[in-house]
Amino acid sequence: MIIAFDLCDRLEDSGYDVDGPYPSVARAMDALANKRPEAAILDVQLTDGDVLPVADRLVEMDVPIVFHSGHARPEVLMKRYPDAIVCAKPCAVGAIESSLREMLIDQA
Repeated sequence: MIIAFDLCDRLEDSGYDVDGPYPSVARAMDALANKRPEAAILDVQLTDGDVLPVADRLVEMDVPIVFHSGHARPEVLMKRYPDAIVCAKPCAVGAIESSLREMLIDQA
């Protein structure tokens, strides 16, 4: 979670409005029931299981996804989520921010 909080702080410092991090699938799904994010950065492993149900819901909502995980299998994620970007940990915050910015520009 320390990495997630650091990433949130860095993105907020860059002017992004950050909601989260959510440590569990349940909490992330609750948040999605109340608000549609412009984009999402997801770790694959959460406290109550893998993040795939959250990613599936985000795809249904047409929300761009960046996976940021040390547990990611890029080939599996890219097959299931071809429009997503996968940034394996460790990954520089600048690379994640660049991916996020690119996705938001493409979505506009």
